[in-house]
Amino acid sequence: MKINTKIFGEIEISEDKIVTFRNGIIGFPELRRFALLHDEERGTNAGIRFLQSLEEPGFAMPVMNPLDVRPDYDPEVEDELLASAGKITPENLLVLVTVSVPEDLTKMSVNLQGPFIINIEERKGCQIILESGNYPVKFPIYDILQAGKAGA
Repeated sequence: MKINTKIFGEIEISEDKIVTFRNGIIGFPELRRFALLHDEERGTNAGIRFLQSLEEPGFAMPVMNPLDVRPDYDPEVEDELLASAGKITPENLLVLVTVSVPEDLTKMSVNLQGPFIINIEERKGCQIILESGNYPVKFPIYDILQAGKAGA
């Protein structure tokens, strides 16, 4: 299927790359079908990727693997919160967090409190809010990313 996007222009998305969020995502319950886009040259280890809405071409949310910036990220989640993502196993689990990229890049952060949980086999996902208080909504990542670049 071809879609026009604000950021990437016209792109081809195969049906097997579409992830459905039955309940939408927080703040956008009407948006339910997404594709995960990344820099083709860097592959799936591209760092920041985009959760591109198929219903709203102008909506592409930057996301990343929380383990890239917080290696000890391991929230406990009640099984019933994950029900809309199908049967989750360690092998089919993909966890992503939203990236906030303000004008001042040194204030870049990720939301560790509202992760996306994606079942990559069934292509179903959900977004949850962690109640534990162990993970902040704005976890600064600029220095972590800079240190990673320097080490590469």
